[in-house]
Amino acid sequence: MKIATFNVNGINGRLPVLLRWLNQCEPDVVCLQELKAPNEKFPEHALEKAGYGSIWNGQKSWNGVAILARDMVPIETRRGLPGDEKDSQSRYIEAAIDGILIGCLYLPNGNPVPGAKFDYKLRWFERLSSYAAELLSLDVPVVLAGDYNVMPTDLDVYAPERWRDDALFRPEVRTAFHELVAQGWIDAVRLLHPDERIYTFWKYFRNAFARDAGLRIDHFLLTPSLASGLKQAKVDKSVRSWEHSSDHAPVWIEVHKPN
Repeated sequence: MKIATFNVNGINGRLPVLLRWLNQCEPDVVCLQELKAPNEKFPEHALEKAGYGSIWNGQKSWNGVAILARDMVPIETRRGLPGDEKDSQSRYIEAAIDGILIGCLYLPNGNPVPGAKFDYKLRWFERLSSYAAELLSLDVPVVLAGDYNVMPTDLDVYAPERWRDDALFRPEVRTAFHELVAQGWIDAVRLLHPDERIYTFWKYFRNAFARDAGLRIDHFLLTPSLASGLKQAKVDKSVRSWEHSSDHAPVWIEVHKPN
């Protein structure tokens, strides 16, 4: 099974890019972030025509997540991260697809630091960790995929010294990520590429993509049983160079489901 994650940075404005990539890559499952569209504006029919059923949790102008599945409609199992009933931001959706539980997440950016947005990011991370522990206890294959807005190590950022005080690289955020992984999750990209400098995001300005001045902030965390069947983990970097593309590139893994 080929499972992908892609922060599309506006699904309607970049729909041609998404459809072109879907046709080229042919993933079985896709987790999308930053839809930037309310539920009624989600392009369900265009995606269906391309061969993908979908579920989504939209929000006007901001946030928004979705899960696509080729030739089927995902079975929704959760909408929204537990732990705060007052949280109205659309950042998590979850589905069962062909025996695997897929969690699609868009973790808050958190800038500026210090401030309310950074505090919200840390609280959201705490909620994610608490829920992730519950998922691990289910003893079923699970993928937590999406834009985590964190570079876990110096290897994941082109110039670590320039990012020390940014909300994506603050010690509190990296610690939260490492503590999440320490529950027993496997970072799919690092499992197969432990020492390679890999990026998934490049800013639009200062010629960042051409200079390969990027960040690795889009991640797959897998349960150990699923990680044992991991075959590939790649970034479709060329998509970032397409006209009117997102500032993220799609990332995908190929796994064989455990028996």
